[in-house]
Amino acid sequence: MRVVLPVLIGIAIIIYTLVCVVWSNSDQTRRLPKSVWLILVIALPLIGALAWWVWGRPTDDSAPPGPTAPDDDPDFLRSLRH
Repeated sequence: MRVVLPVLIGIAIIIYTLVCVVWSNSDQTRRLPKSVWLILVIALPLIGALAWWVWGRPTDDSAPPGPTAPDDDPDFLRSLRH
């Protein structure tokens, strides 16, 4: 019973990582092409999954930062001027 839970957790992590790799945008994966990440996760399951989450997962750096406060939002400021 002690072995079953870690094995199930490992399988869940691998499946979750595979789904994340497949659904990720090819243009935003880091370090390696998406197909190579997929092969790594399948060939080296836990090491490949860990490598994906550390070095391969796309980041949201390309998204423009939103306003941090209402007085930084141009639309809000325009709505105040009548």
